[in-house]
Amino acid sequence: MAASTARNSSSACVTRDSILLQAYGDTPEFRLNSEQVRYCSQALQLLRSKVRSQERLHQEFDALQASRLRKSEMQRRCKVALEIANSEKNRYIDVLPFDDSRVVLDSSKDNKLMGNGYINASFIRPATGGNLSCFIATQGPLPETVEDFWEMVNQCHAPVVVMLTRLVDNYKVVKCGDYFHPEEGSRQFGKICVTTKHMKICDTSLVLRYMEVNNQESNAAPLPVLHLQYPDWPDHGVPVDTRAVRDILKRLYHLPAELGPLVVHCSAGIGRTGAFCTILHTVQRILTGDMSAVDLDKTIIGLRSQRIGMVQTKDQFFFCYAAIIDELEDLLAQTIL
Repeated sequence: MAASTARNSSSACVTRDSILLQAYGDTPEFRLNSEQVRYCSQALQLLRSKVRSQERLHQEFDALQASRLRKSEMQRRCKVALEIANSEKNRYIDVLPFDDSRVVLDSSKDNKLMGNGYINASFIRPATGGNLSCFIATQGPLPETVEDFWEMVNQCHAPVVVMLTRLVDNYKVVKCGDYFHPEEGSRQFGKICVTTKHMKICDTSLVLRYMEVNNQESNAAPLPVLHLQYPDWPDHGVPVDTRAVRDILKRLYHLPAELGPLVVHCSAGIGRTGAFCTILHTVQRILTGDMSAVDLDKTIIGLRSQRIGMVQTKDQFFFCYAAIIDELEDLLAQTIL
C-alpha cells in the first residue's frame, strides 16, 4: 500500500509540474469549441450593450458601495481577526477576513496564544458548479507573516500565486513584504524554504517565477508553484490596457480546478485582487454558457460575501468590463483564425 501511495503521489507531482511548466512557458494557446464560440459571442453582445450605458454602470457601482458592510457588522463577523494575538498580523485594520470564510492554518488552529491558525486570507468559492477556479484572496504578506503565507500555500496545495503589486510603490511606500527570491535562488522563512528555479520577464511586463516550496518539517516532496507578478497595476487604480491581465488569464485556463485554489494578492487583498477574481471568474462562467455572468455587480456581491470590499473603486469596476470584453474578442478572433 505504501509503495502504491508513493507512486500515485509521484505521478500527481509530475502532472502538476508539467501543467505549471506549460503555463510558465510561452503563453499557452486556448481555442474555443463550437459551443464556446456561441457562448462568447452571446456574452460579448450583452456586455457591449451594457457598457454603452455608462450611466447604468455608474449606478451599479454606486449601489454596490451603498450596501457596503458597516463597521459594527464587520466586528461581528471578524472576531478571530480582531483577537489580540492577531492584531499585528493585519496590514490594514479595516480589511479583515470573515470568520466563516477565513483560511485556517493547521499548525496553530487550536492554539489561542498563536491566534487560532489566523492569517489574513479568505477562501473565495464559486457559487455555481463546473470547472471554475477557487481563490484565496489575501493581503500582501507582512515581514512577520511570510512564513504563514507559505505555510498556507503549501497546506492548500495552491498551484499559482498571482501578485498584483510591487513590493514598494513609486512613493517608497511598502505595499508587500519581501517574501521570495526575485531571481534564481532560495530563501528560508522559518521552517519553509522557497526556491525560485526559473525567472523571466514577458513583453507584457509580467514577471514569471517557477518555484518550489519545501516544508522542512514534513516528509512531503517540495510543492511546485507558479508565481505570476504584475507589478504595473497601480494601487487603487487600473492598468493602461488589459494585455497583461489577459496574459495571466491565458496561462490559467488549462489549470484544472482540482489542482488547488489560486492565491491572489495585492497589498490589502481586495481592490486589484477583487478585480482579477471578478475577471477570471466571469470569463470561466461564460465559457460554460452561464450568461448571468455578465452582471458583474451580482458577481461582486458574491465575492464581498466572502471577503470584505472586493473591487474597491469605480475605475476597477469599469476595468473589469473592459478586460472581459477584450478577452472575449481575442478568444473569438484566435479561434476564427
